[in-house]
Amino acid sequence: MSMPNRLFFSTTHAGSAEMTSPAGPRRRRASGAPLQIGPRNVGAVRRSQLITTYGVGSMIAIDNESFIVTGIDSWNIADAQVIREHRLAAALDVNSFRLPPTPESTPGADGVRVRRFPDYYSCPKCRTLQPFRRFNSSRGGAQCGECEVDLVTSRFVLACDHGHLDDFPYWKWVHRGNQHAGGHCGGKLSLHSDGSTASLRSIVVRCSCGVPEVSMEGAFRAQVLRDLRIQCEGRSPWLNGATQVICSRLPRVMQRGSSSVWHPVVHSALTIPPWSEGINRLIEDNHLGEASEENIRWFFQHWPAKLRGTTIEKVLSVVRHLQESAAAIPASALAPPFAEIRRQEYRSLTEGNPEDPQLMDQTFVCEPAGSDNAVLRTQGVVSVMLVKRLREVRALAAFVRGATPLEEDHGQRQAPLKVDDSIDWLPAVEVSGEGVFLRLDTDLLRLWCSQSAVLQRSSQIRDNHLRLLRERTTGQDDRLVQSPVTPRFLLLHTLAHILINEWSLDGGYPASALRERLYVDNEMAGLLIYTATSDSAGSLGGLVAQGEPERLAQSLRSALERAEWCSNDPLCMEARSSGTDNLNLAACHACVLLPETSCERNNTLLDRAMVVGDLGFFSGSFADE
Repeated sequence: MSMPNRLFFSTTHAGSAEMTSPAGPRRRRASGAPLQIGPRNVGAVRRSQLITTYGVGSMIAIDNESFIVTGIDSWNIADAQVIREHRLAAALDVNSFRLPPTPESTPGADGVRVRRFPDYYSCPKCRTLQPFRRFNSSRGGAQCGECEVDLVTSRFVLACDHGHLDDFPYWKWVHRGNQHAGGHCGGKLSLHSDGSTASLRSIVVRCSCGVPEVSMEGAFRAQVLRDLRIQCEGRSPWLNGATQVICSRLPRVMQRGSSSVWHPVVHSALTIPPWSEGINRLIEDNHLGEASEENIRWFFQHWPAKLRGTTIEKVLSVVRHLQESAAAIPASALAPPFAEIRRQEYRSLTEGNPEDPQLMDQTFVCEPAGSDNAVLRTQGVVSVMLVKRLREVRALAAFVRGATPLEEDHGQRQAPLKVDDSIDWLPAVEVSGEGVFLRLDTDLLRLWCSQSAVLQRSSQIRDNHLRLLRERTTGQDDRLVQSPVTPRFLLLHTLAHILINEWSLDGGYPASALRERLYVDNEMAGLLIYTATSDSAGSLGGLVAQGEPERLAQSLRSALERAEWCSNDPLCMEARSSGTDNLNLAACHACVLLPETSCERNNTLLDRAMVVGDLGFFSGSFADE
């Protein structure tokens, strides 16, 4: 029986790649004979990994082979489940989302497709270095046709900041500076490694034409590629039928398995009222939001049981209201769609949504803590909400290569997931869980943020962030470059990290299982710490218990006391810059940094001094205790 949370890859012969398929005993084909091509199952990954780890455009190693996940327009989605999340779909300009398909593990099963990449392989016995199709490999594997040993995939690829990907130009590398710079020498390449060191100097490329051998030393230097006039060819091997484009970006050499080769751009949204229940949920589940009155009446005449106690007229009234509201919103108001998603969630988390025993499929339950939270008000926390049930949809919108993506990055760095513009869906997963929502006193925050010393310290991170954004948005209007960094943002973000570290010790959750969701602007000052899994049993009450006022006050006190000291102090607290691209101040792995899965900002925009210490918001919270 196949596992429902796994899926199987099938190969495709897109572009110039020639794929293999499994069958029968090994046999060699005659030179010049066409290679038999057919789909085959080559491996399996979890559904969630197709959003976060092995999504479209990423490379995956399976045994001694390497494949790249192709675009969503090549996936077989005939049986893929549709996921509805109206607000997120509108923000990403799609109609719906789909779970990655999970075909049965039978020969020829089709689902998510991959193609062979990189194309260059080497034989560890005869040392030949050439494209895979020239090895005359048997079907269903990657072996040298002459030596009958497993081939080795090329370790190096070329990538640029606009997402293009290509094989490393071994021929140009070994023939640099000779008369064959623009043509073919007629020789054969070979790859050698003496194994004496782990450096690139021990990896040598040779050509039988007689040119001097060249090691791979210096291949990762951008200036070396520039001097050799190696340019980005504008290739997108993960997109079937994509045309080669002109790209002005200088490529860089990367290790095939490097984490910088592929970074997902994932957007998410919580399912909140009114979209999460009642008539709105009925409309969402049955895809009636854009249907005509005639189609809606026809639908319920044939399936009256779906009305669930309401009437057709009430459904029509809600549909008209939704359609009129969407038409009345000016285009300028849709400019920051993800900011609007957060504002809507903030209102729902602040107002709450009590559990209704009559609703069997309630996906959002948010209630205030049962006891008085006066003890927390003295610490600057004005409200605590226990989110006993939540549903989150996480969608893969694009990906980038090279530098880690920032939320404020311009879209020019994002590589597409498809060629066919008519496709109106994106791959996504839905998870269920629970959490605790905290809201800080905005009056105290305004008073604290107005201090000149606090503003001056936060401006150091803000200036570094703006400088980085301008470097990444060359040719764009500087007015489009905006940074969210304020004292309020740094405070809430660092506080979330401190609480996650504390609850991972006190509540039994590993830090990687907890996530933050920040709600910060001139009016919002809240944070949600939650845990969520693809299993429907994601809500077990362990995290919600941490939100009870007495227990939360104790854990908050303990967390702040722990944050006052770092094993790297005084260097950590007095640091003028730290972290990736100098986007942190007092923050290191010994105090507030978290696993990558827990932080919305890739462990950047953090400063422990905003929480504790002489300038910290909580510096006087426990003075009278």
